[in-house]
Amino acid sequence: MPFSRRRLYALFASLGTAGGLASPALAQSRPTRPARRPPLPLVVLDPGHGGRDPGTIGARTGVHEKVITLAAAQELRRQLEGSGRCRVLLTRNRDIFIPLDERVAIARRRQAALFISLHADSAPGARGASVYTLNGNATDAMSAALARRENNADRAGGLNLPPVSPEVARILISLVQAETREGSDRLARMAVTSLGETVPLLPNTHRQAGFAVLKAPDIPSVLVEMGFLSDPRDEAALRRPDHRARVAAALSRGVQAYLAATPTATG
Repeated sequence: MPFSRRRLYALFASLGTAGGLASPALAQSRPTRPARRPPLPLVVLDPGHGGRDPGTIGARTGVHEKVITLAAAQELRRQLEGSGRCRVLLTRNRDIFIPLDERVAIARRRQAALFISLHADSAPGARGASVYTLNGNATDAMSAALARRENNADRAGGLNLPPVSPEVARILISLVQAETREGSDRLARMAVTSLGETVPLLPNTHRQAGFAVLKAPDIPSVLVEMGFLSDPRDEAALRRPDHRARVAAALSRGVQAYLAATPTATG
């Protein structure tokens, strides 16, 4: 169940408090277990592209986006695991193609607390890092174009809910999606703040667009453009391990800040 049972029960309880919708039978069905330390939250990192899909090709050296994103994800995993605050899973550990919907499904099957997709795209005249959250109405034409280019799948999958009436299910789904959007926005703000201390940023750094990999209804998700391989300066920087380490350190600080401020992220 991607959206943890504890959080579902908490939402049902809030519904019951607000409008008398909670079922006594549901409350009685809660499992009784000895107290134990919850597992560390799982952060899923998604290195964009791979295999037959190289992504953007660098303007000057011809480096492939799929190579940059995998190297950056591996460095970010190292730093996050070193913090001791979370577990980390990569959607791909090597140069293979994984459809966009499967990347989302990997995170949902593992009940991830966060999903972070890493990219280094192309856009005329653009330079600097930026962070995207989901919105069907893109904040600008460049964001819309990036989302259209990235999306070759558009399927989010449904929530796995306990058996409830359609009315309660609609309310619960709405609450889950609202919580997910709020979590995504909060993570984006923290990531932007941390990145701004380290690397050049694209103006209006927190942007929104309809990227398919951000469409999990129950996992706060962001897409990080670490820079643009269409810009020779960004390309040169992203090819350097020291620069990727700085980007990873900034994102790690943002993730740790999010986890520290979000008790429910532990599931």
